[in-house]
Order: sequence, then structure tokens, then C-alpha cells
Amino acid sequence: MKKIGIEEGLTNVADFLTDEGYSVKQLSGSMDENLSSLKNFDAIVVSGLNTNMFGYDNVKANASIIDADGLTPQEVRNMIERQIDT
Repeated sequence: MKKIGIEEGLTNVADFLTDEGYSVKQLSGSMDENLSSLKNFDAIVVSGLNTNMFGYDNVKANASIIDADGLTPQEVRNMIERQIDT
């Protein structure tokens, strides 16, 4: 099962991905509060305004960063599939 971290506030995406069979965890707070768990995700989904809100751009992790700004939940899922499977 693919593990996805979702920025707080992207509930529609989190609900959709959960229904699609993904293991989803809401991320809130600062990067420091989430740092230990970031390396456990296959992908991290953030909103466009907050792409680097938690400092994700600077995190050395295996997770793909997905910018959900302007995307439907289905489009986010498609991006996750493309980036994880490459």
C-alpha cells in the first residue's frame, strides 16, 4: 500500500486517496514536527501556496512532492502514480 502525506486542508484529496486504497496521513504543523515521518511516505501532497511552507523542498526524502494547486483529486492520484512508478 502506498503511503501518502497530505497537507492539512486538502481533505477532499485525502478522502479520495483513502477511498482509492492509499494509506493517508494528514500533516500539520512545522517541518520539524513531521520530519521523522516524512521519509516513510511515497509521496507528499501540498497546496500550491504552501509548496515550501514546511520546508519540504529542503528535505532529503524518497517521497515525491505533489503540488495539488488547481488539480482534482483524480489528477493528484494520477500524478502520484506517474511519479512513484518511474
